[in-house]
Amino acid sequence: MAVSIGKRLAADACLLILTLIFQDSNASNIAAGSSTAETPHRRFEYKYSFKGPHLSQADGSIPFWVHSGNAIPSADQVRITPSLRSQKGSVWSKNMVNFDSWEAEVTFRVSGRGRMGADGLAIWFTTAQGLDGPVYGAADKWNGIGIFFDSFDNDGKKNNPAVMVVGNNGNLVYDHPNDGTTQALGTCLRDFRNKPYPVRAKITYYKKTLMVLINNGFTPDRDDYEFCTKVDNMVIPKEGYFGISAATGGLADDHDVLSFLTFRLTEPGQELPPPEAEMPKEEKDKYQEEFQNFQQELDKKKEDYQKEHPDVQGEPIEDMYESVNDRELRQVFEGQNRIHLEIKQLHRQLAMILDEQRRYVSVVTDEVSKRQGESGGQAPSQELGAVVATQQEVLRNLDENSFHDSLKQIGATQHQANAVGMGTYETVQHFNDIKEHLHVVKRNIEHLITRNGNPSEKQVLRCPDPPPMPSCLGTTHFLVFVVIQSVLFFSYIMYKSQQEAAAKKFF
Repeated sequence: MAVSIGKRLAADACLLILTLIFQDSNASNIAAGSSTAETPHRRFEYKYSFKGPHLSQADGSIPFWVHSGNAIPSADQVRITPSLRSQKGSVWSKNMVNFDSWEAEVTFRVSGRGRMGADGLAIWFTTAQGLDGPVYGAADKWNGIGIFFDSFDNDGKKNNPAVMVVGNNGNLVYDHPNDGTTQALGTCLRDFRNKPYPVRAKITYYKKTLMVLINNGFTPDRDDYEFCTKVDNMVIPKEGYFGISAATGGLADDHDVLSFLTFRLTEPGQELPPPEAEMPKEEKDKYQEEFQNFQQELDKKKEDYQKEHPDVQGEPIEDMYESVNDRELRQVFEGQNRIHLEIKQLHRQLAMILDEQRRYVSVVTDEVSKRQGESGGQAPSQELGAVVATQQEVLRNLDENSFHDSLKQIGATQHQANAVGMGTYETVQHFNDIKEHLHVVKRNIEHLITRNGNPSEKQVLRCPDPPPMPSCLGTTHFLVFVVIQSVLFFSYIMYKSQQEAAAKKFF
């Protein structure tokens, strides 16, 4: 009886758990559907962003950003701290954010030789620039929000590396001994050190909700984000500065930031003011004054140049430089010149191929005539004679630049080869075999020449019976060589013609 009651209670508990899971999944699906229906509009804000490949200027500064401490900007990234002990660095936006909702996509890499790293990296949105301080290289008692990527376990609870969201109203002191866990509004455990690809963090603040998504750096897919944490009913200052900082302690890591992209979020249907309207009047007047000064200096330099060069005083300055039409005409002439050079190169290669064809035909003809003399005037093989005649016809057509007739001749040669049962061969796979057959033909011809040039041997040797056609100069091998060589030649002609036609499209 007790066993049956226990089984019934276990079954009721399982049913209750399944019901709760089903209700929770339905609620999450409804929330996801509602969030998809209310997807905010995003507008990229370049004044609060930086990325490569031209991240820093010649003087080492970052446009619209300021760096401090041990931060080292370069062309493709910003090294917040190098892998040395007791280093601090930070990068902060110069302009204050003046919109309520935003989204920040940060791409970074934390790498080190040790199994553990220290101290970590932080992403900030605060009312003041914390250029230096004890909290991951930034100031303590900040007013705003900080997303911390902590890589060192200070409290010894083995809960690092971790990602934490910590808020502050400007009065709290960060709890270093406990890794900020007593002040964290949201957290998740993610290992972001020594990944094959850069780690990406997407931080979204929209309708008083802060959400953090992490790309773990295992795949090159930039959109492969996974949920980390979410904080509801969170109020942060409407105006502030974006920043990113890092610090090292007894252990050290390289903290590199590849990009920091900021987007303004607005509700669907809400019209954004034009970028010109958001610029303060003082800044507009400043830029306008700089432009006028530049224009005056330019006019003055033009006048000085005309005074120093009276011979060109009557001619406008613009005529001394290349216009758009002149540039296009020059590009057309350069393109035609390149095409002419390619045609000349093709002509030289065609002449070389024709010479080789003539040499091969002459060698084969001489060998056929010699074999005919040795065999007592016996006529050569009809198939070999037809191949030689076809090859001579192809050469004659090539000399006359009649490509159409040459193609017909090659097709007839292929048909004849198929009729005698030799089949076709792939060009790349059997090119080495063709070279070997050519060497065999060459050795055989040299042997025949040496043998016919010694008169004493002619007196000793009696005229033998007509031998069968040797395998080294068989009809099949010769036809294969002729067909493949002709196909290679015309394939090259067609390929160069297609290249020239494609090149003409750009002019």
